[in-house]
Amino acid sequence: MSGLSQAIWDLVRQVPSGRVVTYGQIAEAVGCGPRQVGYALHALPPDSGVPWHRVVGAGGRISLRDAGGPSPEQVCRLRAEGVEVTDSGRIDLPRFSPGDGD
Repeated sequence: MSGLSQAIWDLVRQVPSGRVVTYGQIAEAVGCGPRQVGYALHALPPDSGVPWHRVVGAGGRISLRDAGGPSPEQVCRLRAEGVEVTDSGRIDLPRFSPGDGD
């Protein structure tokens, strides 16, 4: 595990349940590119406890998987936390970003 991966994981752990952030927001905070954030999350050990599902693409899009649709596991986890996800895998970022004032 690299220091960059650890920094990414630590920051993602701070995203509250029921909220989402983008790969770009995490990248900006740790000083890397969004793809590096994706690589770090992909490398997570299964029992890490890092809420990887709370990180989404720009514009509130869940990243597409091999089958061409959003990750069913990510959609399920987010919905279980109260995040509204459309069937096409979109999330209203202003509504579900941390610190929206509710």
